[in-house]
Amino acid sequence: MPSFAPHRCSAVRAAFLRVPARTLSSAGIFRARLELLRSGGLASVCAAIAILAQPVPAVAQSRNADKELEDLIPDSALDNPEAWAGDTDAARTPVPDIASIESPDTLAPMSAMPEIALPWPDETDLPAIQPLTPDPDIALAEEQAKQAGQLLDTAVPEGESSAKAQIANAAIVKVGNQVELAFPPDAALPERDAIAARFGGLSNLKALDDNDDNLAQLTRRAKEDIDLLQQVMRVYGYYDAQVIQSIAGIERPGEGGGASGQRARVDVNKAVVRFDVIPGPQYKLAKIDLGDIAQAADAAKLRAAFKLNSGDPVNSDRIVEERTHLDTALGETGYAFAKVGEPELTIDHEPRTGDLAIPVTTGGTYAFGRIVSSMPKFLSGHHLEEIARFEPGDLYKRSLVDDLRQAVLATGLVSSVTVKAREATAASLGQPGTVDIDVDITKAPLRTIAGLIGYSTGEGVRLEGSWEHRNLFPPEGMLRVRGVLGTREQLAGVTFRRNNFWGRDQVLTADLYAQTRDTDAFNARTASFIASFERQTTLLFQKPFVWSVGLEAVATSELQDSAAANTPRTTYFIGAIPLSAQFDDSDSLLDPKKGFRVGLRLSPELSVQDGTKSTYLKAQFDASAYLPVAGKVVLAARTRLGTIQGTDLANIAPSRRFYAGGGGSVRGYGYQAVGPRDASNNPTGGRSLAEFSLEARVKTGLVGGAVSVVPFVDAGSVGTGGTPTLSGLQVGAGVGLRYDTNFGPIRIDVGTPLNRRKGDSRIGVYVALGQAF
Repeated sequence: MPSFAPHRCSAVRAAFLRVPARTLSSAGIFRARLELLRSGGLASVCAAIAILAQPVPAVAQSRNADKELEDLIPDSALDNPEAWAGDTDAARTPVPDIASIESPDTLAPMSAMPEIALPWPDETDLPAIQPLTPDPDIALAEEQAKQAGQLLDTAVPEGESSAKAQIANAAIVKVGNQVELAFPPDAALPERDAIAARFGGLSNLKALDDNDDNLAQLTRRAKEDIDLLQQVMRVYGYYDAQVIQSIAGIERPGEGGGASGQRARVDVNKAVVRFDVIPGPQYKLAKIDLGDIAQAADAAKLRAAFKLNSGDPVNSDRIVEERTHLDTALGETGYAFAKVGEPELTIDHEPRTGDLAIPVTTGGTYAFGRIVSSMPKFLSGHHLEEIARFEPGDLYKRSLVDDLRQAVLATGLVSSVTVKAREATAASLGQPGTVDIDVDITKAPLRTIAGLIGYSTGEGVRLEGSWEHRNLFPPEGMLRVRGVLGTREQLAGVTFRRNNFWGRDQVLTADLYAQTRDTDAFNARTASFIASFERQTTLLFQKPFVWSVGLEAVATSELQDSAAANTPRTTYFIGAIPLSAQFDDSDSLLDPKKGFRVGLRLSPELSVQDGTKSTYLKAQFDASAYLPVAGKVVLAARTRLGTIQGTDLANIAPSRRFYAGGGGSVRGYGYQAVGPRDASNNPTGGRSLAEFSLEARVKTGLVGGAVSVVPFVDAGSVGTGGTPTLSGLQVGAGVGLRYDTNFGPIRIDVGTPLNRRKGDSRIGVYVALGQAF
C-alpha cells in the first residue's frame, strides 16, 4: 500500500475546510469524494479523507475500487459512513464547523516566505573566464614556426643570399621516407652528402620512419633532430648554421573530414619533416700546436703525417683522423713510448676561427732488442724471435709488435697473450735506445679429439677420428694419431708436425701410415712415409702465395681388376719429390665470394715393379674464379688439367693415375667413374685429365640467410694419352644446399649424369664441409 505524507494530507484537508459551507451540499460532497477517488493521486486521497471526515448522508457508492483504496475506505464505510467515521481518529478530533467560518478574509494570513537575496546578473561581478590550457602539439608547432619566421627575417651580410632565397631554391636530399634535408642550391657546401649520411644514421625521425605518431611526438622528435643537425654541422666547421624545420602532410582540425575541435593528427602516409639548412660561413683553423714534435730529429716527416694546416676548415672528423695518422707515424718510426693526447679545439666566433692543440710527447726513438717469454720452456724467446717479423737492431715499429701478438695467438697454444715494449737502453741525443719485447702468455688446452663423417655416392661412408697433442715436443711440436674407417678405405697413421719451423708460417711434417683402399678402379694395400716442408695458409692468416716441397717413399701392392679370377697383385716401390705452388687472390679459404686461385703441382717420380724401373713427371694445373653478381649470387668456375709424361700407362701404379668423378670432381658420377674402362667395366684411369665446373651460389632468406641454393654443372674426361682432351667428355648436373656455420659451409649436393653409361647411377649424393672448390 502506498505510503502517505501526513503533513501533505493535513494541508489538503485544511485547504478543503476553507471552502465556504454554502457551496457544499451532501450531493456535492459525495461527488467531490468520487472525483478525488477517481484521480488516484496522493492529494486526491488526502482530500477524500478530509471530505469523509464531514458528516454526510449515506449515498450508494462503487464497490469496485482499487485495492489500495479498498484498504483505506472499506465497503463497510459505504454501508454506514457515519458509524465508520465515528470510529476514526478524525471523528474523535474536534473539527471546526464550516458554517462558523464567515469568509476567507477572516482566515489568518499565511506566513511570509523567506527572502531570497539573489542580485540581478547586471549587478553581479562574475569571475574572469580562464583560458583553456593550450594544446602542447599546437604550442610546439607554433613555437617552431615563430622561430622559423625569425630566421627567415634575419638580416644577412652584403653579398650573401637571404634565408628565404636559399629555401626557395634549395637542393633536397631525402634521408628517409618522412625526413628530408634542404641545402643551398650552389656548390658552396661540399660536405653535403657526408652531412646527410651522418644525420640519417643518428636521426630519431629516420629511425622511427612510418610510425603512427601524433603531432606532439613528431614535433618533439623534430626538435631533437634540429639540435642533432646543428651538432653535425659543427662537426664540419659550420658553427653558425641555422636550421628551419617544417612539417607537411598534417591533417588539421576540420580538415579531411575530421570534426571541428579534434586534436591535430599526422597522416603517416603524407607527413614529411623538412629541415632547411642555412650553413653560414665555415670556420677555419688558426693556430695548430702539436706539442714537442718540432724538437724531434725527423720533425718535418712527422709534421707531414699530420695533414692539417692553418687556413684549413675546422673539421672534427679530419682532426680525429689526422691525430690517428700522427700517432701511427710516431709508432712506425721508432717512437716506442710516444704519447698523443686528445685534441683541444678553441672556437673564436668573432673572426670565425679555431685554435687546435694536441699534446704530443715523442719520448725519443728506439730499436728492437730481445724477445722475452714468460714461459721459456713452453714457448721460448728464441722461438718467438723466429715467429716475429723483425730482427734485433731493427727500428721499432708498433705494427710489428701487434703482428707478433696475433702470431702467438695463431699457434693455438695460448688462450691469451700480452706483448709490451720495455726500455732496455735509454735513448740519447742522436742515438736510439733499445726496447725488449715482453710476451706474457697463458696456456690453452693442448689436447684435442676430433672426428669427421662424410658420405658420397661411389665412396660410401667415411669416418675419421684423431687425437693430438699440439705441444708434446716444445716448441710447437705436435703429435697426432689418426684413423679412417670407411666403406672403401681403412687407415692408421701417426703424424709429427712442427709449426713455425725456421720461420713464420713454415711447417715441417712427417707422416707414416698404412692404408687399404678398395675402389672400382683398384684394390691397394699401401705403406707410406711422406715428409714435407711448406709455407701454409690458414683461416687466420690467409696468404696470397704458398708453396711446398716434399719427399715420398711408398710401397704398395695393387690389384687392378679384382673381379677377374686368379689375377696376380703387382707390388710397386715408388719414390717421388712432390712440389707445389699456389697464388690465392680469393677472400676466403672455405667460402670464397670473389677473386681467383691458381695452382701448379709437379711430382717427378721413380717407380719399380717386377725389376722394371720407370721415371715420369706428373703435373696438374688448377684454376678457379669467383664473381659476385646481383648481391646474393656468386658465380664460381673451376678448371683442372693434368698430364703424366715419360712412360706408358701400364708402368704407372693404378693408385698414381688420374681419375675423375665424385663430389670434388664431376658430380653426378660415382667416384673415379669418369674415363676409360676395362672389359669388366671398371675404371682404368689415365695419363691425362680435363675437368670443368660452373655453379651459382644463391643466398636465400631461410634460417636468417644461412641457407644457399647451388645449381651446378660439371664436366670431365680422362684419356690414356698424355695430352688432356675433350674426347669422351662426360657431363653431370644437379643442385646443392649450403648451410653456413662459423667454421665454413656444410655442403649437400645431388647430381645426375647427363650422358650416363652402363653402370652409372642415376643419382649421386655428396656431403662434406666447405665448398666444392
